[in-house]
Amino acid sequence: MSRPPSAAQRRVIDAADPVSGRLRGTEAQLAALVKRGLAFRHPRPPHDHFLTPAGHRVREEAAVPQPPAVAPAEPDRVFAARVGGEEAADDGPGRAREVHSAWQGLLELRRMTNPDGATDRPCGWERKHLVRAAALALEAAGHPPEGPATAGYRVRATPQPEAVAVYAPAGEPLRACAATLERAGWQTGEYTQPRTRTRYLLASPRRV
Repeated sequence: MSRPPSAAQRRVIDAADPVSGRLRGTEAQLAALVKRGLAFRHPRPPHDHFLTPAGHRVREEAAVPQPPAVAPAEPDRVFAARVGGEEAADDGPGRAREVHSAWQGLLELRRMTNPDGATDRPCGWERKHLVRAAALALEAAGHPPEGPATAGYRVRATPQPEAVAVYAPAGEPLRACAATLERAGWQTGEYTQPRTRTRYLLASPRRV
């Protein structure tokens, strides 16, 4: 790519689905992005267009850093899975539809980007966004995130490469989170914090 995208092309890139990279724009705009190697046209109907890895990099380079606590989605915000610990949350049917759509988009991203087209294990995007990816798997399966006055899961980054910590009430809730993540293609192990004796999961995306 010899020159940066035009302002109109940047708007199309910035508006792409945050998980699947699906694009919306005019035929001319989409064709121009394909020509520049920033997008590709899916061979199967309905022949939607998606960002290539280069297109994702263009968008991420200009992205504003996100705050540590992920806010719930609002009409003027990009969807974000709940990591647990948010101060307020909208649990209405609109949120359920957003979560379902995001999870289906992630499965499609797996199919398109995993070398063998597998959807039963995480893809490169998930390895770059471990906390968000694990939280989406849990929320999509119906696990409640921790709220101001309610118990639930919390997903947090760890110093270990490709691993997140998942906290939930000890016993069945924590085991249920482990089962969900394993079905979603993650490896999990249950551990105890030495100081607090709190039980938690260490989860990593499976490669094979």
